[in-house]
Amino acid sequence: MIPDRTRLRGDCDNCFGLCCVALPFAASADFAIDKHSGQPCHNLQEDFRCGIHNRLRQQGFRGCTVYDCFGAGQKLSQLTFGGRDWQREPRLAKQMFEVFPAMWHLQELLWYLNDAIEQQAAQPIRQELSAALEETERLTLLPAGALLELDVAAHRADVNGLLLKTSELVRAGAPPIKMDRRGKKAIGRGADLMGARLQGADLRGANLRGAYLIAADLRGADLRHADLIGADMRDTDLSGADLSESLFLTQVQLHAAKGSAATKLPPSLARPDHWSSKKPATS
Repeated sequence: MIPDRTRLRGDCDNCFGLCCVALPFAASADFAIDKHSGQPCHNLQEDFRCGIHNRLRQQGFRGCTVYDCFGAGQKLSQLTFGGRDWQREPRLAKQMFEVFPAMWHLQELLWYLNDAIEQQAAQPIRQELSAALEETERLTLLPAGALLELDVAAHRADVNGLLLKTSELVRAGAPPIKMDRRGKKAIGRGADLMGARLQGADLRGANLRGAYLIAADLRGADLRHADLIGADMRDTDLSGADLSESLFLTQVQLHAAKGSAATKLPPSLARPDHWSSKKPATS
């Protein structure tokens, strides 16, 4: 069972504004105000639409533009709660908001498992991946009460073991990653690569799990088969980079980064609207 990728993206038309209420945020470069968990954002309208959707970045809500729930919002709204919303039935509000993070984590795992099972190199563990995919999908269909009692962290740890095996299989045989002589920063899992100058770098098969790539210059870099799960890509410049076969890349990461019309992406992901549409000049 391989979920349709379109089901693993947020569909605001079929959601009751759950992310705009359930999730907290603090005044910062990403959000103009403080908001507590369970408190509706003041931009949320009665029809569950954002009143400044087309002006979020200009109004100081950049964080909203880089967020995606992996389809958790519409699944909770339409399946778990059967189309009943927290405005018309206030007694549902507390449970809906509390269960949202659990559903979000499960849907995120479905995205990663879907990515893993599509990797040719993961053939030796495909049966295990398929079983984990089916079990994770089953968990998303549990009633709200059962979802609240679910040990999502334990399930995530089990799945992560398979994702790590997938990463090792996919990255096997890739050329060794050398020290970045320009920035004197090591390349690897959890590496601090903030502001690193990696323009044109050969990062094929790099283990960049949880790496800090904030404001790094990756223009023209080759990131095919690089493991990017959990990598912080805020303001990372991916203009002209090749991410066509990157592993565990998400739409959230792309929305947080910068890019261009020349950036190569996997077919399952879309080019963010705020990316430059300019192509590099040819001589």
